[in-house]
Amino acid sequence: MVVGAVLALFAAGYAAGNAGLRIIRLHTGQRVRIGNVLVIDVSKPKVRTVTVTRTATTTVAATSTATPTTMPQPTTAPATTTGPHPQPQGSCGTRVGQQPLTDQRVVWIVFENKSYGAIIGNPDAPYLNSLAAACGVATNYFAVGHNSLPNYIALTSGGTQGVADNDPPSAHPLAVPSLFSQLGTAWQAKNESMPSNCDLTDAYPYAVRHNPAAYYTNVRAACSTQDAPGGISADVRFTFVTPNLCDDMHDCPVAAGDAWLAANLPPLLSSNTYTSGGLTIFITWDEDDYSASNHVPALVISPSTPSGTRSASTFDHYSLLATTESLLGLPCLGAACSATSMRSDFGL
Repeated sequence: MVVGAVLALFAAGYAAGNAGLRIIRLHTGQRVRIGNVLVIDVSKPKVRTVTVTRTATTTVAATSTATPTTMPQPTTAPATTTGPHPQPQGSCGTRVGQQPLTDQRVVWIVFENKSYGAIIGNPDAPYLNSLAAACGVATNYFAVGHNSLPNYIALTSGGTQGVADNDPPSAHPLAVPSLFSQLGTAWQAKNESMPSNCDLTDAYPYAVRHNPAAYYTNVRAACSTQDAPGGISADVRFTFVTPNLCDDMHDCPVAAGDAWLAANLPPLLSSNTYTSGGLTIFITWDEDDYSASNHVPALVISPSTPSGTRSASTFDHYSLLATTESLLGLPCLGAACSATSMRSDFGL
């Protein structure tokens, strides 16, 4: 992978001073001279293809490791593209085109208050960017509003239900259908640092506004057992994972949330539930920091998602709800019924 990356870098520098397109096919053991640089492929036996387009200015510096890839911005990304990238443990693309399992499980991991550009391509988030490179990214995905709570309610019920603030469940008792009520006993919520099951009040670093199940009064009995302290898992059909106020990037830097994910997600990615094709993981942010029109990252992690998939289709939190309901065989709720599904773009 290092040789391929170095080759791409030198080819890009070469193309910057030469009009047109250069395509270099490098076979095992082949030597190619680009300018005054001799590149020798010593990788495993297979053909590597590097496509280089001209740019206005390109500065090339030889290094011993590959330069991190910056993901495309939504205004320039093609509708849907795929490509090879370095893959973290439990990579995507291992079951592309295979029949999905009937017993599907879905995990959502929701972080806080970061725009697309604050995560994708940010060197302070190396693990998240390795996942983005290896799996799927929705480059044109949006939250539905501000503050935090309306987004969590929209994600799980198909509408904000008139909520516009971050007040606790006592101020917003919601007796409306939700993803939780649809699933009965087949859901769980894992809330890092929550003092006790279905805690209805803040207890720093736990914030109840980030725990939507606590707001639905018609699942309060289930909440008392299925909404629990904990981290990432996939023990039932649907799991909503909420890091605490530091690890969700709300009160701590991006690097803290990235490190938390790197420490907690790999065991799930190496589990038989995931590798057998029975699990899809979505990672997103509730809202941005008021800097980017609520354009937030959304990562799709699944063995059936081709590695390196990028979709510039317009999606939002209702799209995520619609996609999840479809994967789990549930009817749609509210605005999810008219939202664009993410299934086809990401091979789900």
